[in-house]
Amino acid sequence: MPDDLILYTNPMSRGRIARWMLEEVSEPYRTEVLDFGTTMKAPAYLAVNPMGKVPALKHNGVVITEAAAICTYLADAFPQKKLNVPVGDPRRGPYLKWLFFGPSCFEPAVVDRAAPRKEEARRAMLGYGDFDTAMNVVAKAVEKGPWILGDQFTAADVVIGSNVRWGTMFKLVPPRPEFAAYSERIAARPAAQRAEAKDKELGAK
Repeated sequence: MPDDLILYTNPMSRGRIARWMLEEVSEPYRTEVLDFGTTMKAPAYLAVNPMGKVPALKHNGVVITEAAAICTYLADAFPQKKLNVPVGDPRRGPYLKWLFFGPSCFEPAVVDRAAPRKEEARRAMLGYGDFDTAMNVVAKAVEKGPWILGDQFTAADVVIGSNVRWGTMFKLVPPRPEFAAYSERIAARPAAQRAEAKDKELGAK
């Protein structure tokens, strides 16, 4: 397996997002599986990602961390796969918006709902505002379909779709028909199926 693309991950982590994106790209890659309490905190991996967390991607010696950044990078690195919106296309703005919305609004809203504060934070203090608004914005974006930008599936769907599926699985997002239909379309993608099978196999070891 060539070493020009290396995924550092754990099957029970946000590394699943990066793996799905790699499967969509369909380029050969090698997987380095790390343990949360040991190898992820070891000097060898901290030299890759000083945060001591996954995922991380190494591409021809360049290290990219953070799942949404990895998805954005891969989409731009392999434009022939048509998973990005190129610079100069007016859709690039909405595309970038959704890539950032996932980790900065949708996921924090869901995590805060799962582990609530002792005292509710003021809306203006939270980057996502409030839970219901964040959910409504995403639901409206995916209701027409098939994908978040319309007919083109992009890295933004990997980021947002992963969050929607994860939140739905753990019953942390509202059981809305828009989310259910979007999750079904994602689950039907061969790349998503391959990624899930690989992570499931790793998780069973």
